[in-house]
Amino acid sequence: DEKSGGRYHYCDPNPPTMKLATAFLVTLLGGASAFAPLPQNARSETRLSERKPFITGNWKLNPQTKQEALDLASEVGAAVTGASPCDCAIFVPFPFIESVQRTVGPGISVGAEMVTPEANGAFTGGISPQMLKSIGVEWALAGHSERRTINKETDEYINAQCVKLIENEMNVILCIGETDEEFEKNLVGSVCEMQLKKGLAGVSNEDMKYVTIAYEPVWAIGTGKVATPEIAQSVHQVIRDILSNMYGSETADATRILYGGSVSPESVDGLLEKPDIDGALVGGASLDSAKFGRIINFQPVAQPV
Repeated sequence: DEKSGGRYHYCDPNPPTMKLATAFLVTLLGGASAFAPLPQNARSETRLSERKPFITGNWKLNPQTKQEALDLASEVGAAVTGASPCDCAIFVPFPFIESVQRTVGPGISVGAEMVTPEANGAFTGGISPQMLKSIGVEWALAGHSERRTINKETDEYINAQCVKLIENEMNVILCIGETDEEFEKNLVGSVCEMQLKKGLAGVSNEDMKYVTIAYEPVWAIGTGKVATPEIAQSVHQVIRDILSNMYGSETADATRILYGGSVSPESVDGLLEKPDIDGALVGGASLDSAKFGRIINFQPVAQPV
């Protein structure tokens, strides 16, 4: 059942300590040539105020019933007010999308957790961008680490998802990030660059208005581990520099880059304080309305002028 046609195909810890964080920052910022060259238009940090923060939740294979989904959606919807400092979206299982859309209200976008790049045909279980758009869906995830590892989605397949979503004038969050082994070997920058360039192949400068990037260190997803705000910021800045090299500084500065690694009410304020962290892709905490409500209503810290 892993048939996907002739064009697209599948192919087959230690928590970070302060010492590791310091060593990682020295390597990342002091030895960037080990990752990839960032030529002449590499740019300086930008301010969060230039991009509206974006808080998103990924429900994954949760909850178990429609009623539980509606209860959660109602509670999350109530957390978004006119005073909330961000845009907000939740990505929910396919069976719940339309019901959740009707429940959360206009303050929250409801997106799909994945999409099939093919438009129609003999692709059992597939969900096309056109199908999703027909029920009012404007957002989808692509490249989440669980889809990469469990479902064996390749960079080429993920790229096809991005391209087809953009062709249908839909928005995509492209997820990138390194494994624990790659983190330990200081390959963060090179992994992110490869996944960005492969995932965005054929995506034009103009198309980038539909793209948000989510950096999700795989070692921090669902583990309770979290990169320090300093580690996350340093990687986000590298990602923005790579985007600047690919598309120019104006597009790079306009692109929102989210952090997705066990974000919690306790960590969100420190993360969102950093100038290149524009929001969060939240997993487990998005299933707890009180926790997710606190993350949505994070306490922004004014950046010095």
